[in-house]
Amino acid sequence: MNRLSPIPLELILWIAALSLLALAKPIDHHQEYHFTFCPLANLGWRWCPGCGLGRSITQLFHGNIKESLRFHWLGIPAVLIIGFRIATLGKYEWKRIKN
Repeated sequence: MNRLSPIPLELILWIAALSLLALAKPIDHHQEYHFTFCPLANLGWRWCPGCGLGRSITQLFHGNIKESLRFHWLGIPAVLIIGFRIATLGKYEWKRIKN
């Protein structure tokens, strides 16, 4: 294998996604929502499963576990699953580069 081949796109995207969610400013339930492409939010719905999951992860990274659970109860398991996937891909890449 070529040692100079790029790192897998999936690994880069997962790391970027979690990093952006960690750097995002957490909002609480009573704040106005910002511009979004979410069709449910644009229809005026206050809760969306996808938006809630992202907000839950952002709250978790800022140490607000109670708020994280209020936004979406799958936020904590999602971070654990994505973290495991990042570790698995990283381990695979490390072995590939060493050989």
